[in-house]
Amino acid sequence: MKNKPYQLKLTPPWEKDVGFGRKPKTYRNNTKIIANPGFVMKVLRRKRIIMFIAYFLLVALTMLNLANYKWTKEPQQCNHQMQGTTFQSRSDMRFLYKAPQTRKRQLIYVLTTWRSGSSFFGELFNQNPEVFFLYEPMWHIWQKLYPGDAVSLQGAARDMLNSLYRCDFSVFQLYNSPGGKNVTSLGVFGATLNKVMCSLPLCTAYRKDVVGMVDDKVCKKCPPQSLRVLEEECLKYNTIVIKGVRILDVNVLAPLMEDPSLNLKVIHLVRDPRAVANSRIKSRHGLIRENLQVVRSRDPKLRRMPFADPNHKVNKKDGSDYHSIGAMEVICDRTSRTLKTAINPPSWFKGKYMTVRYEDLVENPIKAVRNIYRFANLSANHDIESFALNMTSGTSSSSKPFIVSSRNATQAASAWRTVLSFQQIKQVEDFCHHSMSLLGYIRVRTSGDARDLSKSLLTVPKL
Repeated sequence: MKNKPYQLKLTPPWEKDVGFGRKPKTYRNNTKIIANPGFVMKVLRRKRIIMFIAYFLLVALTMLNLANYKWTKEPQQCNHQMQGTTFQSRSDMRFLYKAPQTRKRQLIYVLTTWRSGSSFFGELFNQNPEVFFLYEPMWHIWQKLYPGDAVSLQGAARDMLNSLYRCDFSVFQLYNSPGGKNVTSLGVFGATLNKVMCSLPLCTAYRKDVVGMVDDKVCKKCPPQSLRVLEEECLKYNTIVIKGVRILDVNVLAPLMEDPSLNLKVIHLVRDPRAVANSRIKSRHGLIRENLQVVRSRDPKLRRMPFADPNHKVNKKDGSDYHSIGAMEVICDRTSRTLKTAINPPSWFKGKYMTVRYEDLVENPIKAVRNIYRFANLSANHDIESFALNMTSGTSSSSKPFIVSSRNATQAASAWRTVLSFQQIKQVEDFCHHSMSLLGYIRVRTSGDARDLSKSLLTVPKL
């Protein structure tokens, strides 16, 4: 029997793992997985498409989350549309996480001193229905910290302004009497003359959109509102104006004017210091505490000319006049510092400061109001202009101190020329010669020059 030649059987590599007598695995179509590489590529392509879609969805969701985060972090505008929102007082730590405003509100500080016509000037804003106005809020500081000197109280006054411009009125509680009742809207200094606090919705006595002085006796009958309610009302306004006489130098406000979260401008209301001194003497009984606080800030090292004529016998009245005129030294020194800053303005100052002479205001009130409102980004309407004109063209030459009324303002502005003694005039000019020169107030050489009302003592200011 012939031996058959041995036939070598080669097993394909894809069948090497197949056991003896076992058939290779196949799919439902009986096609081996490796034997059909096209199918593998098709599956891989599908996986890639699915992964691409998942990646695209992940990116889209991430972008949506970032957009939502950015929206919630953007400043939100505080205006009349926020009436229904719950307001948290700044004393609540959660307030720190509230979104700021989208549009910065216009903040105005009227920088001036006592007896400069500031009460009338403040009414130009108090009467505007678009303005939230506050009258002398730093009065609370000076009363609580009496007898601190004027200069040492500047920082506290600035801190109060910083809070009030953010509609945080809890700062008033810091200067409340220990154990006293909580401060209300009527507990804020000057509240009974404030159109916001005496008008709807806080009180039914007046309407904010109707121009006209309010009667403090009527406003006293308004229901007192909590500071929280006053804060909510403040947030409805896009313009906040505060008038004060207790900031003596604009440089004190530098941190606020530099603050990017605020949009603070300063209107510097000035008046002939001789007229200011005369009005301070006339109002000396109402300014006793303030005069003492300002005089306490005088530099004791400076040599001064004698207050009174050596041949004149000093009496009790002269003592009151001494503090009234002596305070002008500090006031004019701080005014000079402000004017020096205005002449060589730093970057934080430019475009944020305006000087208004009281004499120019009463001489042409309509022109002055339009310039002032333009600087404050407000629109002067006919009612406001008529109000300013009527208040400066009355028949009387003066009125009771601290009361705003219609008067012959031009005549009142020059009343000092026939009232002050020549010695008092020279004393004020000695204290205020620098600021007078910059503001365009001419010094008198003789008593006759002062009494001659036909001769103007005004010239063009150097600012």
